[in-house]
Amino acid sequence: MALRITTLAERPEFAATLWDMEHTWAQFVLNDPIADLYYPFVTTRHQHHVLVADDDAEPGRPVARACLIPYVSGGDGLPDDGWDGVIRAGWLARERGQEPDAVSALEITVRRDLQGRGLSALMVAALREHAARLGFRTLVAPVRPNHKHLEPHTPMSEYAFRTRPDGLPQDPWLRVHVRAGAEIVKVAPRSMVVPGTLAEWRAWTGLPFDRSGPVEVPGALTPVHCDVEHDHAVYVEPNVWVAHSLT
Repeated sequence: MALRITTLAERPEFAATLWDMEHTWAQFVLNDPIADLYYPFVTTRHQHHVLVADDDAEPGRPVARACLIPYVSGGDGLPDDGWDGVIRAGWLARERGQEPDAVSALEITVRRDLQGRGLSALMVAALREHAARLGFRTLVAPVRPNHKHLEPHTPMSEYAFRTRPDGLPQDPWLRVHVRAGAEIVKVAPRSMVVPGTLAEWRAWTGLPFDRSGPVEVPGALTPVHCDVEHDHAVYVEPNVWVAHSLT
């Protein structure tokens, strides 16, 4: 594929269809409330922080997107609240008029029918180059390992540091980042928190949510905590912090 990767600011015509791309994200992931501090403002505040890709075969039709957010780290290292934390910190920096001193990737999404062709690695490379152009020396990312959902009861602290005989991570998505030059730093134990009523979780998953206790949900990296008596369930997802040196 002959990919053309640009910012949304350079090709604003993608704004109308950016979220229409067929993807593999589970519905419950799309209901993290902290996402509302970033995604509704992509076309007005973050055009320079979103990369869009199309190819010569279907010009004008997105094949992948990648999002990042500058934020103020406060010198405290990588936050335990990972994905939610950097979105919140980025939003607060903008509201307070502060100059960001760090930048984090938020997602890379490849169109469903094109997955498995190496496009994710190309988008990682593009994000690294773009973050460097923006003046940052490091690009961090709260990575969601793409095979962790097969082992929801395995602690992320164990899963994230498994390696193959060649020394690379066992998880394919972590492996893409390490091959691109990233270092696995630590686990973000509460990177994404998705609360909901039992009715909401039933709508998101098609599961009954009729018993209190842990519920295994397809696509979830850990079990969802269900409390029938109090009519709510909460998903607390751990991610894995990686850091790409850009110097």
